[in-house]
This record gives sequence, C-alpha cells and structure tokens, in this order.
Amino acid sequence: MAEEIYVSTDVETDGPIPGPHSMLSFASAAYLADKTLVATFSANLETLPGASGDPTTMDWWRTQPDAWDACRRDLEDPEAAMRRYVAWVKGLPGKPVFVGYPVAFDFLFVYWYLIRFTGESPFSHSALDMKTLAMTLLGTGYRDSTKRRMPRHWFDPMPHTHVALDDAVEQGALFCNMLRELGKAQEGRGTL
Repeated sequence: MAEEIYVSTDVETDGPIPGPHSMLSFASAAYLADKTLVATFSANLETLPGASGDPTTMDWWRTQPDAWDACRRDLEDPEAAMRRYVAWVKGLPGKPVFVGYPVAFDFLFVYWYLIRFTGESPFSHSALDMKTLAMTLLGTGYRDSTKRRMPRHWFDPMPHTHVALDDAVEQGALFCNMLRELGKAQEGRGTL
C-alpha cells in the first residue's frame, strides 16, 4: 500500500469564492510524514474572464505590495497550470492528501479550478484541515485552535509572507510537527 503524501497547499485570491473571483496564485509542498519535503509546485494565474477583485480583498492586497508583485509575475493560463498541477500530483510517490489552513478556503479554490479546467481532482475529496488537527491536539474548540494558541515548538523558523510557495512550505512543516505530536500523544495512550 502506498504511503500517504501530505500536499500542503496555499492559495492567494482576489476574493472569497472562485468564479466571481480568481485564484491569483497557488503552491503546494509535498511532505512525507517524517517532514521530508519531496517536491514543490507553484503557479501564478491569469484572472478568470469576467471575474473581478472583491473590494475588501483588494484593500487588503494594497497592504501587501511585495506579495502582490510576487503573485502577478509570470502569469499562466489557468487551464495549462491546472493540467501541469494534476500531472505533478499524480507523479508524487504516494497517495496525495491535500492539507490546508484552513482547508475549507484553499481546497475550495483548488478543487473548483481542478474540476473547471481538468475535469478531475487527483485528491478525490481527501482534504485535511490543520485547524481541526490542532483542535484535537490542544483540546480546545475549533475557533480557539489558532496559530497564536499553538505551542511555539510546533513552528519551524520560517516566514509567513503571503507568497503561496513560502506559505505552503511553512504550513507543511507545521503540519508535520503537529503529526509528530499526535504520534507522541498516541504512544503515551498506548494506541499505536
């Protein structure tokens, strides 16, 4: 049986939902459970025809000029980028599991783009939410399971830049550290 590979993914968008708004950039960092970074993928996308930026989101982007510049360089046609992404995910050495923080936002965009432009999702519906895992580990409510409340030893010294690839790598390392913590907790309870 193939080992799971955790595909930490971050998206940058110009609004809250795909269709009326566009995914500007996305990136994935594929990790093994032991925190081995297997491969990365990133793409900056042309906006969707007829879509427009949400005013609130665009106000936020004005506070992030470096990240905005980074996601507007070397733009690709969304169909070409998503086909390239499907091939990349299928080429990973394991069963892919999409990982996001929060997964509801990132998976929404990536799944919509995958189905719209390729007609398939190499993840099927396998998407893991880091906030839910944090809730389990911390013994807190979902809304209290924020990065501010997570133990510092879960975080590697990596920046959160709002550049999709940087954030996917950072969040993937955080996820693997959380997974290790889960393993320790299960060993302590004798459940492994």
